[in-house]
Amino acid sequence: MSQPVDQAVDSLPVIRPLPDAAPHARPEQQVLGAGWRITVLTDGVFRVERSADGGFEDRASTFAIRRDLPPAEFAVERRGDGVVVTTRRARLRYDGGEFSASGLVVEVLGRDSGRWRYGEPTRDLGGTARTLDDVDGRTELEPGVVARDGIGVLDDSASFLFEDDGWVGSRVPGRQDLYVFVHGRDYTDAVADLYRVSGNPMRLPRWALGNWWSRYHAYSDASYLELLDRFDAEGVPFSVAVIDMDWHRVGSVPPEHGSSWTGYSWEPTLFPDPEAFLRTLHERGLRTTLNLHPADGVRAFEDAYPAMARALGVDPDGGQPIGFDPTDPAFLRAYFAQLHHPLEAQGVDFWWIDWQQGRTSGMAGVDPLWVLNHFHHLDAARDGRPGMTFSRYAGPGSHRYAVGFSGDTVVSWASLNFQPEFTATAANIGYSWWSHDVGGHTRGVRDDELATRWVQLGLFSPILRLHSANNPFIRKEPWQFPPEHRAAMGDALRFRHRLVPYLHTMNHRAAAGVPLVRPMYHLEPRRHEAYEVPHQFAFGSELLVAPVTTPRDPASLRGRVRVWLPAGVWTDVFTGAVYRGDRTIEMHRGLGSVPALLRAGGILPLDAGPDLDATRNPSALELLVAPGPPGGWCWRRTRRTTRWRVLPRWTTRWRALPRGRTSPGTVSAASW
Repeated sequence: MSQPVDQAVDSLPVIRPLPDAAPHARPEQQVLGAGWRITVLTDGVFRVERSADGGFEDRASTFAIRRDLPPAEFAVERRGDGVVVTTRRARLRYDGGEFSASGLVVEVLGRDSGRWRYGEPTRDLGGTARTLDDVDGRTELEPGVVARDGIGVLDDSASFLFEDDGWVGSRVPGRQDLYVFVHGRDYTDAVADLYRVSGNPMRLPRWALGNWWSRYHAYSDASYLELLDRFDAEGVPFSVAVIDMDWHRVGSVPPEHGSSWTGYSWEPTLFPDPEAFLRTLHERGLRTTLNLHPADGVRAFEDAYPAMARALGVDPDGGQPIGFDPTDPAFLRAYFAQLHHPLEAQGVDFWWIDWQQGRTSGMAGVDPLWVLNHFHHLDAARDGRPGMTFSRYAGPGSHRYAVGFSGDTVVSWASLNFQPEFTATAANIGYSWWSHDVGGHTRGVRDDELATRWVQLGLFSPILRLHSANNPFIRKEPWQFPPEHRAAMGDALRFRHRLVPYLHTMNHRAAAGVPLVRPMYHLEPRRHEAYEVPHQFAFGSELLVAPVTTPRDPASLRGRVRVWLPAGVWTDVFTGAVYRGDRTIEMHRGLGSVPALLRAGGILPLDAGPDLDATRNPSALELLVAPGPPGGWCWRRTRRTTRWRVLPRWTTRWRALPRGRTSPGTVSAASW
């Protein structure tokens, strides 16, 4: 492809050095031999390289962007051509030859014990997966860094690299590059070390934590606003308006141009005045994302085609299709400047990047999904913007790029039953912010109970994006359901916005290194019971959630879920029931609630304002306070501002969580 002629496009800062990257490890942390290098990154992370050509890789990879870390103490014992490297946590023995089960062995030291030999399965507890497309129930998970025997291994040999200027590069063939995580059952430390090497998750903008509306449907501007009017009338709040692919030309694409899957031009019969439509959404307190399928490039029917052609030195009158090539810097700069920035100037807040076309590109080893995620994030962060993106998972390191789209979910109880485990296990690879198709997208049949339970899981998911396809019989608007289901769905959606003060606190905590949703074994790694409840999870620092993911009993009309409670006292925020911990029990719930348990002494801040606007701080708060031991500390809001001060836990200003049954949206514990 020709070089760009538009200097403004050529100077776009989308290609720039990685923020916070420090890929060169300190020499004193490296141990070298003939054709190999071992780097002690932390006392629990070894980088082990073997090179057929004698060279080693110091460029940042998609996974490892920080290797210049504070020194970790270690001891070195040379043994012939090999070495034994020992830290506080681990011992690595390597014979200096080709990697083999006898020649590369890693052991856990200290309280836990475990051993891994090269080539053996790591017995890790899983990470996450690229997509749930066409998955009905469980799917195989890619590796994580958390393992019951204490050792996780990430093979980084095939990932592509970043040059010093921020552009992408290929690896030298024949070089092996392993990261060995040795933390025993200190799972929180394992994830913290992953972030030290791979970078921290971004902090989401507050508005991303409210409800998202999404439906694969050819809305017009009028019908979309009418839908929002109906939600307002129902008292159901939203903070993000998703507009699927029918925002752009689909049925009106001339047939000689082929597929209508890719598009960058508003459909004028549906959206005659896009700027006015997007401005109205903003006035309603909503942010907007448009669906993007970029694989077919830019064709002559697009509004932006002439500008795109000129930027790339193509004759705009010739009608030559401009192929999608994210590994061409000229194309990438024009891609943002000519296709996306004008739409953002109209009012588009961020992009839903729906890449489904494989892992190969014009550069060896470079995954186009990775390129899209990375450069969309950098472009979205220009001029101090939040850097918000919404895209699929591309592999270890993807946690740096905001919100993940888990794919076109199958409508089934099996899918719902797997999603809590899938979401929580992603913490093992540091991935915090999954957004699922709440209610499902494809196949299946209408099931009102299934849809309701899915919305309740969404309430306690990283992102609640209520979604349906263009099937007229499988809809997610609450008023499309019978009264019992409608009430439960509406209550859950309202409670989600009440939770935003808590969620935004946990958003900051996640950016500092602790994912919002975690498996129970992260909390209690040495209790075997914690590994036997994969459907149950920690939701931030204060809550345990055990969603109902199977049909209710037809006689009692109660859903049933098996719950393991760690030691202590636990209070259900919806029913007020108090449970003694250190045991496994069955909990039964009607359609109106699921077990959401607040730890003893826990505090759950809720928005008590009249409008439940997720884009700004609440005008009033309610605090749920679970009974706990005297002493300690709690937070008290001193006036209607964001200033806080510390008081002893039990004062006359507090009431404990009520014991009587309350429903989501009306639960109350303290008022000001």
